[in-house]
Amino acid sequence: MVTRVAVLRGGVGDEHEVSIKSGATVLSRLSQMGESSDLSPLDIFIDRSGDWHVRGIKQNPDRALASVDVVWNALHGEYGEDGTVQRILDRIGIPYTGSGAYASALSMNKILAKEKLAESGVRTPRSVTLSVSPNLDREIVHVFRSFPQPSIIKPVNSGSSVGVTLARSFQDFDRGVRKAFNHSAQILVEEFIQGKEATVGIVEYLRNTPYYSLPPVEIVPANNTQFFDYEAKYGGTTLERCPGNFSDSELISLKQAALAAHTALGLRHYSRSDFIVNPQGIFFLETNTLPSLGATSPFLTSLDAVGVTMNEFIKHVLNLAYEK
Repeated sequence: MVTRVAVLRGGVGDEHEVSIKSGATVLSRLSQMGESSDLSPLDIFIDRSGDWHVRGIKQNPDRALASVDVVWNALHGEYGEDGTVQRILDRIGIPYTGSGAYASALSMNKILAKEKLAESGVRTPRSVTLSVSPNLDREIVHVFRSFPQPSIIKPVNSGSSVGVTLARSFQDFDRGVRKAFNHSAQILVEEFIQGKEATVGIVEYLRNTPYYSLPPVEIVPANNTQFFDYEAKYGGTTLERCPGNFSDSELISLKQAALAAHTALGLRHYSRSDFIVNPQGIFFLETNTLPSLGATSPFLTSLDAVGVTMNEFIKHVLNLAYEK
């Protein structure tokens, strides 16, 4: 019996191109598996306006998925990870990979996610929020003067470090706040924590383990990069060390924190959480409910480190979604 797998890619947000690459990876692997896997892929492209296309023909979601058994959600960011497409798929009643609508929306909102993680005992950087306001100029000055600097400024609802700024001066701070507001109506200002950057993946029921922790990957941006920004993530200049340069206690703490993030946020199938390792401890930054699967993905680096091929991972996650 052939299982028909629709791969959703593209999307309306800033991570459109990242999603195209993730979807291409999954489609390529499904095609490579061929008849031996009984998996038949269908490429569904979602354009920047939110219109769905099958073989170049625009269709509504119900029609596009009419002959599909399960969906691989390769979307990232807005629409794909914020609960929007999940609600569409839930309405249609088709199984899909990744987290459900509520968990996706919760994780995408950096403020709510931080609060949830704090309740679970995971440390997060000190932060303050800013919203669009007629008094914005005055508020920018107040926050810059009263909040520890340097700081990281980021949109509340965005991924892949889109719209993120490391501010060391008032000019940087002012420019960063206004830049972040181009991506979100609310922004988060966090204390900049110096340390080693780490990312840790969780895969459910891999190797008969309910929550299998992949080895933490150390992210080492290029010398001219101040932090792991969008260009560093996808420009091919960042070094990914796996195993990373972490002590045994740091490795344990990182895996525990990633598991806490996955469970506290109610995620399913797989996720990847980002951290800073500082002498004062492990600090949670954010969780990716649908980690990038492109060529430069640290998630794939960690899978490879434990001998799990991309084909095995795809079949495993599809089984989780389809059996559910």
